[in-house]
Amino acid sequence: MEVRGFTYGYMAKRGAYQSEAGKKSQEAMFDIGINWMCLAFPLYQDTYQSTKIRFDYRYDITEKDILTAIKRAKDRNIKVCLKPMVNCKDHIWRAYIDFPEEDFLGEDTYWKQWFESYTAFLIHYAEIAQDTGCEMFCIGCEMLGTERKEEYWREVIKRVREVYKGPITYNTNHGKEDKVSWFDALDYIGTSAYYPVARAGGATKDSMVKEWIKIRDDLKVLSEKLNKKILFMEIGCRSAKGCASMPWDFMHKELEREEEEQAAFYESCLEVFFEEPWFQGIFWWDWSTVIYDTEEEAKNDVGFNIHRKKAETVIKKWYQKGKESEETNR
Repeated sequence: MEVRGFTYGYMAKRGAYQSEAGKKSQEAMFDIGINWMCLAFPLYQDTYQSTKIRFDYRYDITEKDILTAIKRAKDRNIKVCLKPMVNCKDHIWRAYIDFPEEDFLGEDTYWKQWFESYTAFLIHYAEIAQDTGCEMFCIGCEMLGTERKEEYWREVIKRVREVYKGPITYNTNHGKEDKVSWFDALDYIGTSAYYPVARAGGATKDSMVKEWIKIRDDLKVLSEKLNKKILFMEIGCRSAKGCASMPWDFMHKELEREEEEQAAFYESCLEVFFEEPWFQGIFWWDWSTVIYDTEEEAKNDVGFNIHRKKAETVIKKWYQKGKESEETNR
């Protein structure tokens, strides 16, 4: 597994990457043994049917923030995937960004306007990725409502490749990997792998392994069909009971804290996919810019963070194994 990564800094505000807390948290993430960092940050459109993506100078992550976070990674010999994302200020999931095929004049005005704005947004960050030597660029995340617009997406890919010369991927959602008709134009098949591998809280690692094997076999068929490696652009599970049955969940704060289930989710996934030659790797979701310091604080956290939890020990073990394997094969 080439990419042994973690996502850093999603939803951080302007200045967070440059802060002392941001630096401390990022260094703690590096220390678990990653060799890749996915730097994910959103800009916004007003609603899920707005056609303009806007930058808010009060809150949005700045170029200086991005350069700071990338430099820290480079200083630690860690590769970077830059992942600019779009969210909606009306709190509708970006997967629902969608427009009528035609306006009242029979033209695709809405789609044209949105893709013009989205392409300009991407090109700006693709230029930063190129200038800073980022080793990968992600052109979108879970944009399910837009994925059918193949002609537009192929033009986006063409435009991005004109300014960014490294590998490019796109992050669809789990179970939708075979629906993206333009994956052939990219370098990797990216997905948010929040597959439910349990039916209820307290599931064991072995039971999760059985579910992952089914998922693995389906993804292998797609990988062979397109001759592209699979990359889990997002994957994770909160430290709360029942979350392996809904790994995407971030809403149910009332759930009982449960480190064992979270650790089993991580361990079972790595056990099934780690040695697969068609599997490119993982960016776990996600590592906050402000992280707790002590074991006691970790015991109060029921989020995706794994710092000072059992899942962190799992990651360290498997990532060290990957490092040793690479050194042996040099």
